[in-house]
Formats: sequence, structure tokens, C-alpha cells
Amino acid sequence: MLISLMRGLAALQVVAAHLRAEMFPGLRDIASPPIYYQALAFTTGFAHQAVVVFFLISGWLVGGSLLNKLDRASASTCATADDASPWLAYAIDRLTRLWTVLVPALCLMLLVGVVTEAIDPARADVSTVNEYSTTAFIGNLVGLQTVVVENFGGNYALWSLANETWYYIQFPLLLIMFTSRNRVCQAGAAALLLVLGASLPWSITLYCALWLLGAAFSRIRIDCGGGARVVLIALAATCSIYFRLRGSNNDLNVESFVQDLMYSLPLLAVLASMQAPLAMRSSRMRIVARIAHTLSEFSFTLYVTHIPIIKLLRYIGLQTFGRDRLSPHAPLDYAVYAGMLVVVLAAAWLSYLLFESHTFRVRRAVKNALQPRPRRASMASSSMK
Repeated sequence: MLISLMRGLAALQVVAAHLRAEMFPGLRDIASPPIYYQALAFTTGFAHQAVVVFFLISGWLVGGSLLNKLDRASASTCATADDASPWLAYAIDRLTRLWTVLVPALCLMLLVGVVTEAIDPARADVSTVNEYSTTAFIGNLVGLQTVVVENFGGNYALWSLANETWYYIQFPLLLIMFTSRNRVCQAGAAALLLVLGASLPWSITLYCALWLLGAAFSRIRIDCGGGARVVLIALAATCSIYFRLRGSNNDLNVESFVQDLMYSLPLLAVLASMQAPLAMRSSRMRIVARIAHTLSEFSFTLYVTHIPIIKLLRYIGLQTFGRDRLSPHAPLDYAVYAGMLVVVLAAAWLSYLLFESHTFRVRRAVKNALQPRPRRASMASSSMK
């Protein structure tokens, strides 16, 4: 439940931050900002930290899941369809997880571009500098945004998916390099890692360390009491707030890495100390668990679709009311902001129901088509002999 809550709140924080940045002027651009706008700017100013939380949880879940598959495959004497090829299963899991959400999201961006007249549908463009080009579409599917091509449709939130995509590739290469008994495979994995390290932006490779920390802590159990957990949470929160006010909060780069590491470690320690399921005895805890589960379920869809939805809302505002920005000095505009946030959440939830909620079915169909099935007849014949 804690992981679901963290992931859901992180996605909500990113959306609220981007919506504020799109609709209101920056805090430093206002001569005398009202106190309620300062409060809004502060509470929606943790998008940087939220993305770091995404990386930690992704490492924990994705990296831990692959390690579990490898453990089962090595321990099992009678492999199942999923365990027969853990590497293939891992590749299918990652591709279906990304593309079931990303392909519809890219199509939504294309549709919004047509509606808002940002592009001419009669003209096709394959250049790498056009954010609506065919090349950008394909590049964003394989994690090449911010590396070779633009974020498709101007969806600047997609930059972190490039990081995620390459972490999904780098992690199994690291495992092969250190655990394979085949020297050729080890050398090949090491060579590929060197090529990726030299080709990718340095920030992507650097922040892979936080992703790997998430995977590593998924194998650690820390025994501590509630008091120690409170101290760890307070430490993480204090560091996060301090660096929100004094640190580097724009891009993830060398300057921000140490500060992000400082609050990542206590967060991971808390997770490692709470691997047993929480007892849902009270109705309040069950409500929190349900909210956490719901937010977590469509957090990925929310993350990749909120920018085009905001662009569409701004276009509608401009066409209908003659303005596409809000005023920090008008109290009614804060209600408009809240209403827009609800619309973004509702649209993302609808997209989740249409596409992401079917990820498991798509994944199962792909696995049935690609993974070898056990030959039951042959096995039965061999046992009779």
C-alpha cells in the first residue's frame, strides 16, 4: 500500500505542478504574490522529487521482479511458461507495460495537435527536429526522446520515460555481466554497457544508480520499530523540503544527484522495513488503501497524458473565454485551476479504462504467441517410458 500511495501521490504532484506552471505565471515573475499563491507554488513544487520517487519505485518493482523471475527459474526443476525464459518474459513485460499506455498517449497528442492547429494533418514530416514528425513518434516509443529526437507533441513529461527505457535495458545487462557463466556473454554485456554509457546523456546513466538502489533495497529487510520509521520519514521530508527551497530543482543532473540521493536512502530504508502487509483493521485505513490503489493504477496514464490534456484545455479557454492563463490575484481562478485538475484526472482515468487496464490481457496474448509452450503430450510419453 505504501508503494502504491507513493507512486500515486508522485504522479498527482507532477500533474499539479505542470498545471500550475502552464496556467499561472512563475512565482518570481510576480512582484507581490498573494499568500495563497505562495502556498500553491510551494505545495506543487516537488515535481523533481516526485520523478526521483518514480525511479526508486521502478527499480524496486521492475528490478525486484526480474530478480524474482531469475531466482524461480534457477530453483525450479519443472519450468512453467513464464519461468522457461525469464529474459523473454521480462522483455515482454516491459514492452507491453510501456506501449499499451504510450501508443494511445502519442495518438492523443497527435489528435490534440490537429485540434489546436499545431500541425497540418495533410503534411507528413520525418525530420528529427519536428516534435510531431514520424521520426519523433517512433523515437519516443523506443526511449530516444531527449537523446536523438524531440519529446513528441511537445509533451515534456516524456523525458523521464527515456530514462526508464534505458534502465530497463541496462539492468539486465549488468546482471548478465556479473552473473553469467558464459564469458562471451559477460564480455558482450560489458561492451554494450560501455557503448550505452558513452552514447546516452550523462544524466541518464548517473541516475541509473538511484534506480539500481531501488532494485537493491527490494532484496533487503530492515527490522526497526515505529519510532525509527518516523525518524527516517522525517529525515527524508526535511531533506526534500530543504532541497526544494535551496537546491537544484530543474533538470536531473550532476548538481542535483547528491541531494536526491540524500532523501532517497531514508525513503528506501522505510520501504525495506515495511515489507509485511499492513493490517487493514480500521475503516480509515481501508479508505486510504483504496485511494492509494486507485491513484497507483492509473498513475502511468496520468503521467503521459496530462500535458496534451492541459494543452487542449488551454486552447478551449482561449477560444471560449479569450484567455489561456489564470491570474494569481483572482480567487475565482484557483477554483478554475482545481476544476481543470479534476478534468485532467477524469480524462486520464478514462484513458486508463480504455487502454492501460488491459495491459495484462495484451501481455498474456504476446507471451502465448512468443513463448514456447510445454509439450504436455511429449512429457506424458516420456514419463510412461
